[in-house]
Amino acid sequence: MTRQTAHIKSRDGATLAVDAVGEGPVVILVGGAFNDRGTVAGVAAELAPHFTVATYDRRGRGESTDPVREAGGGFDVQNEIDDLAAVIEHVGGRAHLFGHSSGGILVLEAALRGLPVDSVAVYESPFRADPDLPHPPADLLDRITALADRGDRDGAASLFLGEAIGLPPEIVSGMKHGPVWDFFLDKALTLPYDVAFARPSELVDRDRLATLRLPVLAVYGDQTPPGLVAGAKAVADSVPGARLVVLPGQDHSVLQHPEALAPTLVEFFG
Repeated sequence: MTRQTAHIKSRDGATLAVDAVGEGPVVILVGGAFNDRGTVAGVAAELAPHFTVATYDRRGRGESTDPVREAGGGFDVQNEIDDLAAVIEHVGGRAHLFGHSSGGILVLEAALRGLPVDSVAVYESPFRADPDLPHPPADLLDRITALADRGDRDGAASLFLGEAIGLPPEIVSGMKHGPVWDFFLDKALTLPYDVAFARPSELVDRDRLATLRLPVLAVYGDQTPPGLVAGAKAVADSVPGARLVVLPGQDHSVLQHPEALAPTLVEFFG
């Protein structure tokens, strides 16, 4: 199938790079931290025989710009909601949404704020849902924003992986010697958006999620850490009528195994 690429404008003038492939009902895929439209392309290829699948670079990543940040402004998550609204308008005015990790929180937030969404599927949205599990300190957003403001890509990526994700220092150090580190650094200055969406020091607002009135699917892998499992279950338990699916043998890196995820999404969106 032929992939079509467009560069569209968001409400504040940001340029967004959008790919579309396939035919049928529209599904938009949204990646989380350190992700761009390339990391969800495998899932898009799996879904394209059934749907029109759109992927895009979130602002400040890949070919998408962030004029607010370029002008010295802050990280307002409403701008990312406006970006998704622009993508929905570009692909026809309504869409089904899938979000991975913090991208899942973004698509849920978009639905909560009234965007024209038909259904939402999320994979391991990193809500803090279990008060007994460790969580980042309340000043994480301030500190990672300060690093991004200084252009300290290494510092922002290291802080996110260590405190938001909870990786041990030796694991983070090892990553810095591998090919993935340059990929992480390329997107590190956008990490405050992901932290702002997740608010990892605060417990998830289950009552707010309960106001959603559309089909919602929450998915997690049975090899994933307890905190992400709790976040997925919180979505399924809070949204009326939501479904919960567990993928055997999978963890948070499911985007690298699109064939394991795609059948669940095809069944849900279909």
